[in-house]
Amino acid sequence: MAAASALTDHDAIRRWAEERNAKPACVKGAGNGRRPVIRLDLPGYSGEDGLEAISWDSWFEAFEESELALLVQERTKDGEPSNFNELVGRASVAG
Repeated sequence: MAAASALTDHDAIRRWAEERNAKPACVKGAGNGRRPVIRLDLPGYSGEDGLEAISWDSWFEAFEESELALLVQERTKDGEPSNFNELVGRASVAG
């Protein structure tokens, strides 16, 4: 796998997602009335039935409350655009 980078800047995250037509979403039924369990919903992936759309404001609110970072890969090792992304604890990527 090509190198991944950690994003915390909201504009950079939104730009990365929008370049791939990914939408802010949360896991249906998760969170038990607390903050939502957030994901990026990428077209053509299996999240359709388990995710519901939310606003970017709600997504970033949960992102900050949970102190997350988004690991992303711009391109695969073959140079193709990559959709790889993973939400991780911000402290785990702090340098």
